Amino acid sequence: MKLLATTVAVAAGALFAAAPASAQTKIKIADSFPVGHYLPKYFTMPMVERLKADPAAKGYEFEYYPAEQMGKAKDFLSLVQSGVIDIAYVAPGFVSDKMPLSVVPELPLNYTGSCMATLAYWNLAKPGGMLDKKEFAPNGVRLLFTIVLPPYQVVTRKPFGNLKDIEGMKIRASGSAKELLLKKLKAVPVLMPTPEVYESLSRGTIDGVLFPFNSLAPYDIHKLSKTGTIGENFGSFVANWVISEKRFQSLPPAMQKDLTAMGEEYTKKVCLQVEQDEAGDIEKIKAAGVKLTPLSTADKAALTAVAGEVATEWGQTLDRRGKTGTEVLNAFKAGLK
Repeated sequence: MKLLATTVAVAAGALFAAAPASAQTKIKIADSFPVGHYLPKYFTMPMVERLKADPAAKGYEFEYYPAEQMGKAKDFLSLVQSGVIDIAYVAPGFVSDKMPLSVVPELPLNYTGSCMATLAYWNLAKPGGMLDKKEFAPNGVRLLFTIVLPPYQVVTRKPFGNLKDIEGMKIRASGSAKELLLKKLKAVPVLMPTPEVYESLSRGTIDGVLFPFNSLAPYDIHKLSKTGTIGENFGSFVANWVISEKRFQSLPPAMQKDLTAMGEEYTKKVCLQVEQDEAGDIEKIKAAGVKLTPLSTADKAALTAVAGEVATEWGQTLDRRGKTGTEVLNAFKAGLK
């Protein structure tokens, strides 16, 4: 496939000391989001613009490849490790074989919004944190930015009134935590990357999705949906932007410092922006004819009980594999407080 890159050039210089002073060094940035998606708008574009103004970045040319132009979302971690991509969106839910602990915020735990979970996760996953030592560093990558999306809701093609109505429905999920939750609710989880959801829903391959409100409109999922929950927590999703540690260490110290500062700043700022955006996203979804209804008191209690089972089992399953799941779960829960 021919790659169409959005290129931002930054004037002369070189990455490596041995390179000629006039050489241009390319930094390739890739994700799976459609053009115009809010996350690249809030993270990637501001990062590039800020680096353009950084004297330390003189001599760099930034190439941005959206919409899986550089490969499938599940392959981005290996593409960063191999040096094909320099900075990439890596979702732990898509590489849970390599980063099983890093999906901990995707569990249906007791939090609302985005920032509560994002900041708890950031403190564990940023350089020097528990998850950095256990998974990011061993995979040879460094976390630059992260966001835990607002809690996911059930949204379906056909109306439903309670949890029993979704039994037997084929519901798209991302990651082992949401897969386990759906199984316990007697639905049929279907794991697939986000870019494949619209076509699957339109064909009836799946009956519905677990999605946050912010992500329905960018993928036009609301146009195919009839009913959804609101105010619940069926789990979430972690979006990380990483760079290989080798590549990071090759950058000028001032550029490293700027990227590190952006990580802290943008992670805190973007989660607030996403929370603010959610109200407008909900209105857009309602305007498309999707009926959003909170669960009944009985269903809320049932979901809470099942969610607790999912979190405990998730931790214990990883413990048996020697992966300290319960330790990470407890550390994340402590961060939520």
